[in-house]
Parts: sequence; structure tokens; C-alpha cells
Amino acid sequence: MKKLGFKVWLLITMLVVSFLFMFAGSGLTNSGVEVTSISTQNNSLFDQGLRKGQIINSIDDQKVKNLDDYTRIMSGKFISGEEERLSIKTKSGEYIIQSESLPEITVKDLSNSNLKLGLDLAGGSRALIKAENRSLTSSEVSDLVDITQNRLNAFGLTDMKVAPVSDLSGNNFMSIEIAGATPKDLEKMISEQGKFEAKIGNKTVFEGGNRDVASVGRDAQNARIEACNPSSEGYSCRFSFSLTLSGAAAQKHADITDELSVNRTPQGNYLSEKLDLILDGKLTDSLLIGEGLKGRVTTQISISGSGVGADKEEAYNVAKENMKQLQTILMTGSLPYKLEIVKLDSISPTLGEEFINSIFLAGAVAILIVSLIVFIRYRSWKSSLALIFTTVSEVIIVLGIAALIDWNLDLVSIAGILASIGTGIDDLIIILDESVHSVSISLIQRLKRAFAIIMGAYFTTLVSLLPLMWAGAGLLKGFAITTIIGISVGVFITRPAFSELVKRFKD
Repeated sequence: MKKLGFKVWLLITMLVVSFLFMFAGSGLTNSGVEVTSISTQNNSLFDQGLRKGQIINSIDDQKVKNLDDYTRIMSGKFISGEEERLSIKTKSGEYIIQSESLPEITVKDLSNSNLKLGLDLAGGSRALIKAENRSLTSSEVSDLVDITQNRLNAFGLTDMKVAPVSDLSGNNFMSIEIAGATPKDLEKMISEQGKFEAKIGNKTVFEGGNRDVASVGRDAQNARIEACNPSSEGYSCRFSFSLTLSGAAAQKHADITDELSVNRTPQGNYLSEKLDLILDGKLTDSLLIGEGLKGRVTTQISISGSGVGADKEEAYNVAKENMKQLQTILMTGSLPYKLEIVKLDSISPTLGEEFINSIFLAGAVAILIVSLIVFIRYRSWKSSLALIFTTVSEVIIVLGIAALIDWNLDLVSIAGILASIGTGIDDLIIILDESVHSVSISLIQRLKRAFAIIMGAYFTTLVSLLPLMWAGAGLLKGFAITTIIGISVGVFITRPAFSELVKRFKD
């Protein structure tokens, strides 16, 4: 039996490497749970270096294999209300805290593969954003992407993709995809610029962002929903949270309040002006300033607001969301432009699950039917098996590359893979046809002639796909990239291996 040639060994090597890209380090090869979010405020674990994406392997020397283990171990912690020691181990190191309550982190089971499913398959929300009443340059969109990603991270949204895109006319947009989420938070955070100002009279004391705000209280001790009472609109709930100002902002507050007089009332003594909280030009709340703060440099203040609803539960939830939004804006500052949502989609993950099952079934049936036709046409079961092996290998290698480059697989990407499979089968049949022609030239010359046809078709297809990278503000980019990867893998790896197998069958 002859040894396998270089082209076949290259294909086998690429298959092995692709499997490693897809499954190494996933739930099939590793155990543990993945951190999906972690509070950044007053969190010792975050200060020590625990981050989203790290894998928790053990807690207090108890092995954590999956989410059930994590839940079981954590459910026995911090029951007494007394301070306890907690040790969390990951591959990056060990993190130890002393606390009276559970750490503010969320986790999930490890995925069974390293493939990332896009919005169409995992479900979630997608938005296409542009600046209102102006066009943005590519550098301005890049800055906007960084600021927006920071804001959405602070808001607590996970599994998101924020990227600059452009269309064929040169218009620049920002694309936001959040898997597993509804459009509600996305629309609320993007549709408002989030310019926050705290004013006393007409003088600005501080603004949202790192320049004036040192930290924002977000834990249970520094942020709370206060009394909920009946109102004209049903119910109203008040919220409050602590805010730490920078030294410069605290000094400015002292200078402005030093010029104010004191009003003495039965309820207490307050300064003559209130601290007005203004969001996007609208007054959201006015806070009384106690006499003790007159001319005093203080970095600690309290911010409050409210939420209303038809019943107490709705008012509570609205107040909680309003507090979360205001905390996020104070932490991250305002967006540089007033934004407009050009397109907003919400997609159910049920569609993705059904589509994946259907596409696997349809793909397998299609490949088997084509192989059967090849067997009937060429009377060679070896050629049929080689076609199946080559086609499946091509799909595996494309998926391996997608895992390597962290490409999100969505519907248009799957369509690109299917398109590359279709062109691949056409090329394989061309190779088979050339191999059986009874002409005077040798088999090697006939296979070379087949590859001349294949390379011509490859470059024609490649050139036609390039404009799709920018068409539709980048929404067809996934189709273009996966198709280009698929046909390139076929032309340079799988089809040469197939031609070597065919030549071996003829020898």
C-alpha cells in the first residue's frame, strides 16, 4: 500500500488543528465554571484580578466541575451573617476574601466548544447606530465604540460585540450585538446621550465621568431602594446611593455653597439653593443641602431619585433601573454625540436552535445524495467516500478557523459556509470528470487542467465577494468572510488532497 502524499497529510493535520481550536479548553476537555460578570465597585475579588472570562476550578479546595457544583458550594456559604473566608482558585491564581455576604459575581457552565454563536443563533438584540444630524469619521466612530463599550460594561451587559461598520457610500456606523438580551437596556442606554450635570443655581458643581466622580456606590450598603408610597400615578419609590467626588469637584462644591445663605425651617436648616440633578438637559431631582455643608470640602455626597409605576412592584423595578442607569452614567460620563438607532432587532434563541438542527440534517442529507449521484455516475464507492470526507473536512476546517479568530457564527455566516460547500462540490466533480476522460494526455495533465478551471472560478468568486464586506453597513460581512475562508480552504487544502486521492484510486 502506498504512503499518503503531502497534500493528504496536510489535510489531516489541518483537521487535527481545527478540532483543537474548536474544543481545546472547552467544556468537553475542561471542568469548571466561567465568570460572566463581576462587580467593579468595592469588590476585593476584582481588585485582586478576578475578571470576566476566567474559569473557576475550585472554591475552598472543593472541586467545581459545573454550575451545579458551584451552586451547591456557594449555597452553604455566608448563612450565619458573620464574616467568613472564601478562597476561589482559577488557572490565573487564587483569590481570597473576608466577607459577610456572597461575592458579586455571576457564572455559567463552560461551553462544549470554542465556537461563538452570533445573535441569529444565540438570540438577543442587534442595533445599528449613527450620530444624529452629522456624519462621523472612521476615527470618531472608533472613539465612540470604545466609550459605548465602557458604558455597556458598566451597565452590566455581557456577551456583547461593539464594532465600527461602514457602507459602500462611505457612511460610518456603530454596530452593537448583545446575545441573550432584550433590546430594552440597549435602547435605553443608547437613545440618550447621558450628559449628567449637578448644579447649584446656574453653576455646575460636577459632571458624570472620571474627571469629577471618583467612585459610585453600587453595593447594598451604599445603594438602596427606599420607601415606596402611593402617588397620583399609582406608586412611587425613592432610591439613593453614595457618590465620591474628586478633590477638585469637592472644592468647587465648597466654593459655591460658601456664597449661599441659610434658610431656617421647622424641618431643619438648609442652604438657600438646592443641588439640581440634570440629565440630558432635563431636571431629574433637586436635593436640599444641609447647613453643615456650607463652605465645607466634602467628597462624600448622596444622590437620589425615583421611579413610578402602576403598582408597588412595578415602581420598585423602575426605580431600580433608573438608579442603575444613573450610576452607569456617573461612572462613564456622557456619550460624545446624540445617537440615533437606525435599526433595532430582537431575535429569539429558539430560531437559532431550530435552525442549527435543521441545517445539520439538511447538510448531511445533501452530502449523502450528492455522494450517491457520484457513485451512480462514476461507479466508484471510493470516489463517493472521498467526496464525503473532503466536504466534511472543509466544513470542519472553516469552523476551526472561526474558533481561532473568535468569529461569531450567525445566519449569514452559515449561508457563507453553505455557499462554499456548493462551489466545493462543483470543483470536486470537475476533478472527477477530468480524471475519467479518455483523452491522449496523462492523468496528471488532466488534473492540472481541472485546477486551472477551479483557480479561475476561485478568483472570480473572490473578487465578487469583496464588495459584500461593506455592503449593507457590514451586515453581509459574515457571509463574505466565511465564503472567502471556505473557498480558500477548498482551493488550497481540500481539493488538492481530493485530487491526490483520485489519482491514487486510478493507479
